[in-house]
Amino acid sequence: MPEGNAPAGAQPARQEEGGGKGVAMWMAMQFVMKQFVGGPKTTTVTDTEGKTVPQKIAPIWPENSDVDIIVTVSPSYHPIPLKELSKDAIVFEEKKFRIGNWSDTRIAESTIYVPTPVQHNATLFGHFYVGLSGASLDPTQQGYDPASAYHFAYPLTQYIPRKKEFKTRNLLSDAEEPKEQVEEDPEHSGPIIGNYYHPNVSLSFIPNSGVMSFTQTHPAVRQFLRLEATGARDGTGQNSWYYPILFVNTFWQLKSQMTLLNDTVSSLPIRIDLNSLSDWKFKTMASIEASGKESARQAAYGNSMPGGGDGSEIEMIKEIFLDTNPILLTITIVVSIVHMILETLAFGSDIAHYRKKKDNVGISVRSILANVFMQTVIFLYLVDQSQNTSWMILGSQAVGIVIELWKVTTIVNVRVRPAPQGSLFPYRISFEDKHKLSDTEEKTKEYDEIAFKYMYMAGVPLLIAYAIYSLIYETHKSWYSYIIATLVGSVYAYGFLMMIPSLYINYRLKSVAHMPGKAMVYKFLNTFIDDLFAFTIKMPLLHRLATFRDDIIFFVYIYQRWAYKVDYTRVNEFGQGGEEDEVVEEKKNEGQSLPAVPAEVVAKATGADAPKAKATKRK
Repeated sequence: MPEGNAPAGAQPARQEEGGGKGVAMWMAMQFVMKQFVGGPKTTTVTDTEGKTVPQKIAPIWPENSDVDIIVTVSPSYHPIPLKELSKDAIVFEEKKFRIGNWSDTRIAESTIYVPTPVQHNATLFGHFYVGLSGASLDPTQQGYDPASAYHFAYPLTQYIPRKKEFKTRNLLSDAEEPKEQVEEDPEHSGPIIGNYYHPNVSLSFIPNSGVMSFTQTHPAVRQFLRLEATGARDGTGQNSWYYPILFVNTFWQLKSQMTLLNDTVSSLPIRIDLNSLSDWKFKTMASIEASGKESARQAAYGNSMPGGGDGSEIEMIKEIFLDTNPILLTITIVVSIVHMILETLAFGSDIAHYRKKKDNVGISVRSILANVFMQTVIFLYLVDQSQNTSWMILGSQAVGIVIELWKVTTIVNVRVRPAPQGSLFPYRISFEDKHKLSDTEEKTKEYDEIAFKYMYMAGVPLLIAYAIYSLIYETHKSWYSYIIATLVGSVYAYGFLMMIPSLYINYRLKSVAHMPGKAMVYKFLNTFIDDLFAFTIKMPLLHRLATFRDDIIFFVYIYQRWAYKVDYTRVNEFGQGGEEDEVVEEKKNEGQSLPAVPAEVVAKATGADAPKAKATKRK
């Protein structure tokens, strides 16, 4: 019978037969490969004691178990029998806590009497005894069953590198003190480690953590995993069990809230909170906390950190979250993004304005040079106070200095010329005009000199008075720090005077058309954003106060824009078309095009309306 006439059921039967052959062939190939290569290999890892490290671990107790917990404090890492401990050493004791019950929280407060070894830099350990409800919790007593209870020790004190605290002194009265300070605290001695204690201890059980690969677990998480105490394994010999995870949460323990332990500290308060925490929060907090501590440790030993940080950036973020109103924090996050955008637009608009500007009308060259000096002083002050300054503030300050320097080169030619005879230096920096100044530019230069003359009369006496006051009544790290602090104090207090020449030139010219309008708007909007940052971002006090100083200049400039209105539909008195040169280009194009010719003239010129003549043959 031909194949085409085969019964309908024959084809499925043939497919099943082919599938069976395929499975048999696959099994045969696997058998042959095992003979040569061997079966799947498992990597055996051992710990420092020679014990085999399990590959996978699973919870040893059922989920939602009721547990009892006792917490004691001791300078010893090894557990002391609970019967031998005083009542003061037992700081927390709770029964029948349901793991995974999110509404079940336990709180206890007590006082710790600091042991003498801890006063002399020893570690204060917390001993945590956890077991199923009703089980014996003391591993030193008979009847203790590792299948129903476990114990571990975790330090309640932290060894944290202390930031270098710069000693300040009165430069007039304590002139001989620096030598003694250098001997007491030499710079080459390395970081100073302090023993710190935080009064709040947050304990969190982690429910529903499930089966996990022990060897692939993040080290920050692995430190809180307590494996089955007897070392038992399953049938494969590769897997084991773990007790419920009790997370000693130090994530919100800020160094600013810690107590530095020494022999003067005899007692400490302690508050313990017990609750349940979701697994993803636990892993996130543990990894961030471990990373932050490692960064601080590396920075303390002088190792370079990504972004030039010192390891305190994470703690600064925590402080913002803890100390700032949630609504204000949300607004600050949104405004931070706007601040970066406006700052970039201001830089771009400022550069575009000076690139297109063809003259020096309305520009105070002295103000720009003075602004370079002032921003440099502020930058040096921020570097000198770098332990209190965010890198975002330093970066924006440096970019501003570069742009101001570039502005100078667009207005005048900067040249190095031989100095006159008798000068201290053989060469001097000369600022030369790029072209012959027009009448209006000459007026601008004159008004600039007048404004600065009055500024000098007002600013120099104030600077001298502040310098004398600071030298007599304030303390400083060094003479360099005194000079920088004095200059920056004057800049912050009277720095708004640097904008007065521009405002004065606007007043005498009765115009603001020459001003970089877009850049000024962007900068002043950022000024109000800086007012908000002054309450949230870490910065020196003088820099914080200076953010409010610029608001005065903003309101004066707004008034001048209202008083000296600019018509952007025409070319202004300085040959500029507002912020852009589009109007100027249109005027040029109109001047270059030919006038329209009437249709009659075109017709006569081409002969389109002439009567048609008859063709005649040439004889």
